Amino acid sequence: MGRIIAMANQKGGVGKTTTCINLAASLAATKRRVLLVDMDPQGNATMGSGIDKHSITNTTCELLLGEVTAAELMMTPEEGGYDILPANSDLTAAEVALMNQPDREKRLRQALAPIKDKYDYILVDCPPSLNMLTLNALVAAESVMIPMQCEYYALEGLSALLGTVDQIQKSVNPELKVEGLLRTMFDPRNNLANDVSGQLLSHFPNKVYRTIIPRNIRLAEAPSFGKPVISYDKTSRGSLAYLALAGEILRKDEGLGLAAGH
Repeated sequence: MGRIIAMANQKGGVGKTTTCINLAASLAATKRRVLLVDMDPQGNATMGSGIDKHSITNTTCELLLGEVTAAELMMTPEEGGYDILPANSDLTAAEVALMNQPDREKRLRQALAPIKDKYDYILVDCPPSLNMLTLNALVAAESVMIPMQCEYYALEGLSALLGTVDQIQKSVNPELKVEGLLRTMFDPRNNLANDVSGQLLSHFPNKVYRTIIPRNIRLAEAPSFGKPVISYDKTSRGSLAYLALAGEILRKDEGLGLAAGH
């Protein structure tokens, strides 16, 4: 039974897409069956997986509007070992078209239901705002992973997102919980980063991943080659950090009896 994890933060540039691609590839490297769902009209997870977002006719836009099924939309990138439901700027149209539709916030959940059992993990890359697309992801998911940079405004944005998660939990998706907080683009020489990291650990002692994703040039370069960092430079610090994160998630799931291994 696939666990659906939404990757969300309404602040852009915090490493959501980087985490989606590299965690998908790292989980796939442990022989887990992984699906990446691109729900961001920027289509960065699609491009970063080596798929040209400009040349695809169907995207998660058509999926949400019920014009294609998840099985029909599915693509398998050359690198990474995971499947993907791709996106491009057409997805903005879906958001507008859904506004007056019944059950508009449940479209992704309904679309993933028929294929959920094929995967161990389904990771959903959300856009950097709390809009209808993010809402669809949070209604479909069992949990939300929150990548965040340890900087001045991070905690403020986090409380807004946690408030949204709480509202969705109470109204449409009682299953939804916070999977964990992931510190990204971390530079230990930065005093503010260490200070914010300390505050996160004191406020959310059981929710912060032990794995920290460092600032890493290879990690930043990999998307321009359309590859996860594990395929681009598997010995880089970025690659090792995402493999460690995958290991941390699997150990936690095994402890809870959730992990589907092979």
